[in-house]
Amino acid sequence: MNKSQIRKKILKIKKKKFDKNLKINLEKFILFLKINKLNTKSVGGYYPTNYEIDDLDILDLLEKKNFKVSLPIIKQNNQMNFYKWSSNEPLKINKFGIPEPLPSKIFYPDILLVPLVAYDNNLNRLGYGGGFYDRYIERIEKIKKVIKIGLAFSFQKISSIPINQYDKKLDFIITNKEILR
Repeated sequence: MNKSQIRKKILKIKKKKFDKNLKINLEKFILFLKINKLNTKSVGGYYPTNYEIDDLDILDLLEKKNFKVSLPIIKQNNQMNFYKWSSNEPLKINKFGIPEPLPSKIFYPDILLVPLVAYDNNLNRLGYGGGFYDRYIERIEKIKKVIKIGLAFSFQKISSIPINQYDKKLDFIITNKEILR
């Protein structure tokens, strides 16, 4: 199957199987950060849409542990940047209907939480087809090392994601059932 066919198939399954109560175990996530000695203090998250794993509880917990939290703002030409955000700050709705923080100074997180449509055991991800995260990862890795963590439901796993030269691998994938590294 090609990327478009996989995307269509998984999104259909995702819509049927989505359970807003099915989340990443927060205690396991914090333990995961400690075990892997990810002693960073900033995280880039996302505002969940399209039946994605809800990372807002994770961001809220990390903010309470003094992490600097940021969310992306989508720019022209499938580009995006991250900006500091706090759960008590307002959001605006972008042209895709996704809430974004109000623009301020561009922020470069140490950990990047990445939504995905599908993934495989080799830490490859399939996104929605716009290349936003692949472009962002390409850019930020020229500035600093960023730990890329995909968040997904276990049923989004497939045997193999077709990849090309622009696709960026993740460092970890955390699901409601397992952690891949």
